[in-house]
Amino acid sequence: MTADYFEIWYNGASFKNSDNAALEQKAGSIVATGKERQQLVQAFLDYLFVEKNGSVLTGENYRRDIRDFEQFMISKAGPAFAWTQVEVLHIRSYLAFLNKENYARRTITRRISSLRSFYKYLLREEIVPANPFAGVRTPKLDKRLPVFLEEGEIDSILDLPDQSLLGLRDRAVLELLYATGCRVSELAGMRLGDVDLGSLFVLLHGKGSKDRIVPIGHTCRDAFLAYYGKSRAALLEKYGVEDHQYVFVNNRGGRLTDRSVRRILDKYVRQLALHKKVSPHTIRHTFATHLLDHGADLRAVQELLGHASLSTTQIYTHVTSERIQKVYQKNFPRA
Repeated sequence: MTADYFEIWYNGASFKNSDNAALEQKAGSIVATGKERQQLVQAFLDYLFVEKNGSVLTGENYRRDIRDFEQFMISKAGPAFAWTQVEVLHIRSYLAFLNKENYARRTITRRISSLRSFYKYLLREEIVPANPFAGVRTPKLDKRLPVFLEEGEIDSILDLPDQSLLGLRDRAVLELLYATGCRVSELAGMRLGDVDLGSLFVLLHGKGSKDRIVPIGHTCRDAFLAYYGKSRAALLEKYGVEDHQYVFVNNRGGRLTDRSVRRILDKYVRQLALHKKVSPHTIRHTFATHLLDHGADLRAVQELLGHASLSTTQIYTHVTSERIQKVYQKNFPRA
C-alpha cells in the first residue's frame, strides 16, 4: 500500500513522518491507568455479549484489536494516556504504522472497524465527545471466494470417526456441521430441547438473537442417535458430571466449546492430509456450495444459512459458476 492510498482513505488528509513529533506533544493533561482503560474495554465487550449477542470469539477479536491499538498509543502518548485523548492525528499515524509494517488490507480494515465500534460505544456512554474513527473510510475489499470441500472430500472426513465414545461424538458433530451449515458457535450452543429427531429439524440460535429452524437428513439423525444413546451419558457418568442442557460434551463431560469443535475437525483433516485450510466455516461453505450445485434456490440457501442479506449468500453463486466454467473448459472438446 502506498501513501497515496492513505490520503484517499482518511478523507484526503495525508500523514507525514514529521507529524510524529506533534503526536508526542499532544499527550494532554488527561491521564488514565491501564486498569481504567481495560475496565472500559471490558464494559464494551460485556455490552457486545449481552446486548448484541456477540460470540466469545468475536469478543476476543475485538479485545485483540483494541489491545494492539492501545500498545501503539502507549508508544506515542505514554502509559498514562486515556481513550479520550485519541485524535485524528493519532489515527493517521496508526494507519501509517500498519502500512509500514505491511499489514494486509483486510487486517487493517478489521482493526479500524473494531476501533470504530469501540468508540461508538464510548460515545453512546458519553465517555468521549465524538468518535474519532467515524471519518475513517476503510478500503473496499475484493470478495474472496469461499474455500469449500468437494463431495468426495467431505465424505472421507465424515467416514473417519470410529465407534469409540469420542468417535461417536465426533461423527455427530461433523455430520451436524455439514447437514445444517451451522456456525460453530451455533453448534456449541445447541441444547437438547433444540433437537427434534422425530420431525428431523434442529433449532439454531444465530447472530443477533435470530433463531432459525433447519432440517436434517436421516444420516445426521442416525449419527446423533448413536452419540446420544451410547456416548453422551457414558461420558457424563465416566467423569461424574451432572447432566446439563447442552447437546455436545467434551472428553470430560463438560460443554463442548467452539475451540474444541475446531480441534475435532483438525484431527480428521490431518488424518486425510488434505492440502486445504479447513475450518468449521469451510464446512458451512461446503454445505451452501453443494446445495447450489444440486439446484437449490438461492433464497432457500439464504434462509438455511441465516444470512440477513441475500447479497451475502450470492458469493456462493460465483463459486458454482467458476466450477462450471472449469468443468466446461476441461471437458468440452471445442472449449
